Amino acid sequence: MTERTTGPEEPPEAAAAGQDPYLRHRRLLFATAYRMLGSVADAEDVLQDAWLTWHRADRSHVRDPRAYLVRTVTNLALNRLTSARAQREKYVGPWLPEPLLTSPDAAEETEMADSVSTAMLVVLETLTPVERAVFVLREVFGYSHAEIAGVLERPEPAVRQIAHRAREHVRARRPRHDTDVGRREEVTSRFIEACAGGDLAAVMELLAPDVTCWSDGGGKVTAARRPVHGADHVARWILGVLAKPQTRGVVAERALINGELGLLMTLGGTPVAALTYDVSDGRIQNLRLQVNPDKLTGVRP
Repeated sequence: MTERTTGPEEPPEAAAAGQDPYLRHRRLLFATAYRMLGSVADAEDVLQDAWLTWHRADRSHVRDPRAYLVRTVTNLALNRLTSARAQREKYVGPWLPEPLLTSPDAAEETEMADSVSTAMLVVLETLTPVERAVFVLREVFGYSHAEIAGVLERPEPAVRQIAHRAREHVRARRPRHDTDVGRREEVTSRFIEACAGGDLAAVMELLAPDVTCWSDGGGKVTAARRPVHGADHVARWILGVLAKPQTRGVVAERALINGELGLLMTLGGTPVAALTYDVSDGRIQNLRLQVNPDKLTGVRP
């Protein structure tokens, strides 16, 4: 996260809760920025910039603070997303979103939890910045086409076309997965046990034949530079990583990551990896392993 050395600091929420509109809507603003950017650090930077903009604004002309703040955050996120696209072309290995620890209460809201799942964020990454903004505002937060047109300063008919195109794009690329929480818990328990025991056959049994594993090290730590495909290759790769000397002492814990049960790996209490996955027909379909230390701030308790 970029360090700020000038400008006002955000006031404590306890001191201004229920009074300052920025603080009142901060949860919504973060949710918008995070879904737009797939990055906890970038979302926090956007919120800090939004706070500065709000602080300097002539509020006598702001009729609807919530709409003003959402518009500010959306446009700041759009600008950041456009520049991030160019940077990601130089990214070392697969790029994955930053994982985020979520609360059980948030996970109970199925639609909202699904919209922040790692699988969904990966799909959103394939949209253009404007398509992503429209999809998030329309499909996640339920804004009308007219409201989105006001936020993006675009004609409403154009917004309707973008919304339709983005929705169809996401629908075609969204992975199919089980929504049964009990089944996911069972698969997770068996997966942890199989990996801990180094049981290749048991790990392979839990993986779908066409499973794919992505690992994001960002060039900061060792990770597979390309996706690993197939149950045999993925199982051997996972057990090979776990057998390395540098993984000794790593503890795997169940954790609610991006609204779904996943695994958080810690070493001496510090997160070193976050694993999310899709479960379909009782088997793991996709694995996404985030090991880039710069992208693990959102899973620190």
